[in-house]
Parts: sequence; structure tokens; C-alpha cells
Amino acid sequence: MNPGPSPLFNLMPIILIFVVFYFLLIRPQKKTQNEHKKMIASLKKNDEVITAGGIHGTVVNVKEHTVTLKVDDNVKIEVQKSGISTMKRKASE
Repeated sequence: MNPGPSPLFNLMPIILIFVVFYFLLIRPQKKTQNEHKKMIASLKKNDEVITAGGIHGTVVNVKEHTVTLKVDDNVKIEVQKSGISTMKRKASE
């Protein structure tokens, strides 16, 4: 009698699916998260940023967990650092 396929052979499709998910979904997401953390950590005065809510502003003050943004003449708002989605232009440019 011929024995059936090995149990490892039966698990190969599941292992292959996990490997594909890792390289197509998990790894790029972690890279994006790390880049966002670096961007948040490097915020400084006069950087132009866009918040997750779509507010464009210039960094006036950086605190431990928050950033004060100047959005218009005499209008400043304080937002969480995690609420900053992108940086338009760095201060040194």
C-alpha cells in the first residue's frame, strides 16, 4: 500500500499563503509605520505639516506629546503628534 502525502505537504499551501501575506501586507505596513514615527520624532519649529483631518499648518512649538500649529494669522491650535499625517516641507528647505 502506498501511504498518503506527508502532513508537511498538506501544510505547504497555508505556509505559502502566510509568506505571501508577510511580504505583500505586513512588511510594507511596518516600514510605513517606522517612517511615520521617524517623521514625528523629527518635527521642529517652522516645519509645514498636514494633519490627519486635513488641516495645513506650520509648527510653532513642539512638546512631548503635542504640537502647536499656526494655521492663520493669530490662530494657533494644539494637536497630538500622532495626528500629523505628512510633512509638506522641512524648515531647512
